[in-house]
Amino acid sequence: MNKSLKYIAIALVSGGLLAGCNEDYLNTLPLDKAPGDLVWTDAALAESAVTELYNGLHDGLLNQESMDCITDNALYNFGKQDIMEANISPSNTGWVNNTYEYGEMYSRIRAANIALKKLATPQFENTNGIVERLKGETYFMRAYFYNQMLRYYGGIPIIKSPYELTSSDFTIARNTYEECVNFIVSDLDSASMLLQGKTLATGRATNGAALALKSRVLLYAASDLHDIPTASGKSTVIGGFSNKELLGYVSGDQNARWQAAKDAAKAVIDLGIYGYNLNLSAPVTPEEGRANYVNLYLSRNGGEKDAIFLRQFINAKDEWGAWYPRNNGPNGYHGWTSSEPTQNLVDDYEMMDGTKFDWNNAEHKAAPYDNRDPRFYASILYDGAPWKPRTADAAGTDPFNQIQMGTYQVGSASSPTTYFGLDTRNSSIENWNGTRTGYAIRKFIDPNPAIEDQVTRQEVASPQIKFTEVVFNYIEACLELGQEAEAITWLNKIRFRSGMPPVSESGQALVERYRNERNIEMLFEEQRFYDARRWMIAKETLGEKVRIMKVTATLKPGKTVPVYKYSKDDYNYTYTVQEIDPGVENRKWDDKLYFMPINRDEMNRNNKLVQNPGYQ
Repeated sequence: MNKSLKYIAIALVSGGLLAGCNEDYLNTLPLDKAPGDLVWTDAALAESAVTELYNGLHDGLLNQESMDCITDNALYNFGKQDIMEANISPSNTGWVNNTYEYGEMYSRIRAANIALKKLATPQFENTNGIVERLKGETYFMRAYFYNQMLRYYGGIPIIKSPYELTSSDFTIARNTYEECVNFIVSDLDSASMLLQGKTLATGRATNGAALALKSRVLLYAASDLHDIPTASGKSTVIGGFSNKELLGYVSGDQNARWQAAKDAAKAVIDLGIYGYNLNLSAPVTPEEGRANYVNLYLSRNGGEKDAIFLRQFINAKDEWGAWYPRNNGPNGYHGWTSSEPTQNLVDDYEMMDGTKFDWNNAEHKAAPYDNRDPRFYASILYDGAPWKPRTADAAGTDPFNQIQMGTYQVGSASSPTTYFGLDTRNSSIENWNGTRTGYAIRKFIDPNPAIEDQVTRQEVASPQIKFTEVVFNYIEACLELGQEAEAITWLNKIRFRSGMPPVSESGQALVERYRNERNIEMLFEEQRFYDARRWMIAKETLGEKVRIMKVTATLKPGKTVPVYKYSKDDYNYTYTVQEIDPGVENRKWDDKLYFMPINRDEMNRNNKLVQNPGYQ
């Protein structure tokens, strides 16, 4: 047969077959997706759609690059932070976690708006009140996403319903800060009402989560940064801005806002369902205090009672947050030491007797890691700290399982050899990812020896809202309202749990003690960046130059050590604090950083937006 006729015949037969098939063949639905309209006619699919909102949490706090790296608490190992050098602008917004990024948050808000619209007239059976529960979760998540942006940018556009393709105008102005607070609180009140009495799986929004987030929102709203008369007096950048209502309250009673914050925190406390070892009348032992703190951040052995809302990880899923030990553990364990605690932070840990650590104190200087707050040992890996067994390739070099972040002598004192610790940038294990500050993170890392940093994931949850935070919110509101006795009572509850003695200061000294306690207790929980800004102490904290630790150890006369081990009997240790090389990071503060810039692309897309002060 002629080739052309052959192809025509095939085409005719194929066409006839298609014509003879049922039209449903062309309307086959994909097997891996459900059409939007179908989703909201089935309870299970609707629940899946609402569950997808939780993916907006991404890796929660357990990122490779902790948000504390844009504070005085930590340094990012793999590149300087533009935000910490005040180099950010609308065209270079610097480090923005996905859970704060403008476009990402609005995509999640749109999904929440669609869900609320569809759930207003559900097309499936309301079995066991599933409609109310899904609506409650959606209100909570919408409020959560809006608050993420609010505490980053100030007032943002409030969009209450999804845009349609038929919409003629997609531009919208920013709402005032006060309007945003009221809207978020309203969503949280709705969530609380709808979720009250509902039993939900761990990790989902609850009545308690809604009330706790409300506590956070109102605490921030009451703070000096958002009381514009106060803020303007402390910052010429804010004082010179012509749209101050976008940044905070231009009028009203700040004390009334503090009272609202106190009441919101007390509402969570009065639920009586949260709290871990907070009914102590005296400090526990240092060993118990350390164990209590580890249980809290691992959400285990009773510590899970502190977690109100968290992001979970399971070993079956290859999620970035589950790789936290590899991303942040020491390089001598094949970790990357990505987010590193600074000496600035370490110096903020008190001595066991509650006094401040002081480099001018000869005893402190000679042994800076002795007799410190138990939370220090539970949070920071430092030179000489005991840790997990080394992997096979390092076990012979360090059979004692101790963190090595210094430079030491080995051999004999008469003819010593220089040995670089396994967890330094000169390590014989890996030398490209060692600590720059002399420290590594221990907090949130499962100490189970079976978890090898390089090859094993962990199942430690990322806490988004904790009862401890709510207690701190209550304490702060009491302090601002002049109720010092109540504030001290609750502050000491937290200190007793960690094994620390009570505080008894008053006035500004008590405020400073509270602020330090809040930072130490909630280290690496995305609090410091917001706290330092809302207290308007960022110049002295976030703008502080990074200090690092250098440890050297020389053998004492007559000593011989074939394999290094931390030992005061064998070595004389020297601890030298210095500022980090400015080529790594050269921090400075600019008051424009009290509010972040809206990305230039967003400004170009929406001509009704007003840029934050200092970025024009």
